[in-house]
Amino acid sequence: MNNPLRLASDRKQADAWSLALSSQGIGSRLTRTSQGWVVVVAEADVDRATRVLDAYDHENAEMPEPRAPPEEYGPTGVGLAMAGLLAAFFFVTGPRDPTAAWFEKGSASAELILRGEVWRTVTALTLHADVPHVLANAAFLAVFATAVCVALGPGLGCGLLLLAGAIGNALNALVHGSGHSSVGASTAVFGAIGILGGLRFARGRAHRPARRRVWLPLAAALALLAMLGMGERSDTAAHLLGLLAGLALGWATGATLVRPPRPSVQRIYLASAGATVVACWLLALR
Repeated sequence: MNNPLRLASDRKQADAWSLALSSQGIGSRLTRTSQGWVVVVAEADVDRATRVLDAYDHENAEMPEPRAPPEEYGPTGVGLAMAGLLAAFFFVTGPRDPTAAWFEKGSASAELILRGEVWRTVTALTLHADVPHVLANAAFLAVFATAVCVALGPGLGCGLLLLAGAIGNALNALVHGSGHSSVGASTAVFGAIGILGGLRFARGRAHRPARRRVWLPLAAALALLAMLGMGERSDTAAHLLGLLAGLALGWATGATLVRPPRPSVQRIYLASAGATVVACWLLALR
């Protein structure tokens, strides 16, 4: 057994080659040199051993090293804070009243949105019809917004939630045209569900072992839509469009973002999201 077959720069690679040969009943030994580790086989086994290692190298070349799991931002209480602010704002605006300034100026009137009052796509997210409506949305927001912010950070998470809700309301206005008006944060809630599904989809496709399960988050998102968003009094189209907006935003974020932005950037995003809501209300009430 004195025919050098392969030279490995490290022992780990040499051991892998030796194991591959052993699995095919080919004996080998390892010899250390100044250049690395040499796999040595008997002269009679050279041709067969070469074919075995060529096949081994080809198979492993098709399976790139999996990327490390994407980093999460970590625990944050911003989701709970958002839910609390939503409930607190309800006690300022009161229940739905078309004659009240809050609802007259801030509801997602499809006709007025299409006329250019695009701020309504944001202000409508902060208004609610009654106590059960706001409590349900606050509870779901506490769960799903928290999950988004844990994954992406409080600033980026809030910004994407607001964007998904606003896009959902804008698309809903296009679908319904004049004569339709809605209020509530549920479009953003389903946007959060969509963001989580989109993130899992994008990140699952990047990891070979998870590719068979890549459609599971999308199926789960649609199942939640069926359970939570298709009630008799629900604006199903708004929920579906918010979910789709969230899926697109989550997929784009998961496909491009390796780790959440650092805290200083998160604070900028968070301040921008809050300023956007305030600015939209100032435009509405001017």
